[in-house]
Amino acid sequence: MFRLKPFLPIVAAALCVPASLVITGTSRVHAEDVPVIDITAKRFAFSPDKITLKAGQTVKLRLHSEDVTHGFFLRPLKLDEEIPAGQTREVTVTPQAAGTFTTICDHFCGANHGNMNMTIVVE
Repeated sequence: MFRLKPFLPIVAAALCVPASLVITGTSRVHAEDVPVIDITAKRFAFSPDKITLKAGQTVKLRLHSEDVTHGFFLRPLKLDEEIPAGQTREVTVTPQAAGTFTTICDHFCGANHGNMNMTIVVE
């Protein structure tokens, strides 16, 4: 016969996890402790054009488009975000591997669209 009583403390503890808690892999980070990096997309550049992150550290990228819809795509970090014109999107990322990566705009935004990229260095 299945008895629920021994599992009640586990269920109760799971229900008490604060909403502001971000769980990444084996570590727990409070949302207010996650660094925020602001990135602006504007024809035909991201600003800043280079950021440095630490492997294993969770960060929030706040992406804003000043003009038209842009994309923010980087497969190794599982980033694929659409940034509608005049809007802001937030994405949380925890890079695992060190390296230098190139993020591209994957939404056609004009004549120099192919030159719109930024560098993300993970140490």
